[in-house]
Parts: sequence; C-alpha cells; structure tokens
Amino acid sequence: MDLYRAIEELYEEKRRIEQAIAALERQGPAPAKAAGRRGRKSMAEEERRQVSERMRKYWESRREGVGG
Repeated sequence: MDLYRAIEELYEEKRRIEQAIAALERQGPAPAKAAGRRGRKSMAEEERRQVSERMRKYWESRREGVGG
C-alpha cells in the first residue's frame, strides 16, 4: 500500500471520529451517575448479636455431627 494513501485514509478516519465526538458532545452532558454505596454494610449491635448467636449454634451443630 502506498504510504501517502495510508496517511490520507488515517486523516479521513480521524476526521470521521472527530465529527462523531462533536455530535456526541452536542447532545449535552451525560447524566450524573447516582452515588452508590460501596463496601460492607455496617450492622447494628443487635443484628451483630443475632448473627453471632446463629453462627455459634451452627458451629455447635457441626461439631456434634463430626464427633458424634
């Protein structure tokens, strides 16, 4: 392929891309993304106690099943 032809094609592609970008920019700003919560959910003291009790019973039953 001729080098100058390749350069011309690249400039044409660049022009098309710039036109596409300009058209998108004319549509206005993108809608703001809602601020999502990240990370772990914190637990209330009572909720933590309930989970702790549930897990204690779970592991107790597992130990009984293994040794039994």
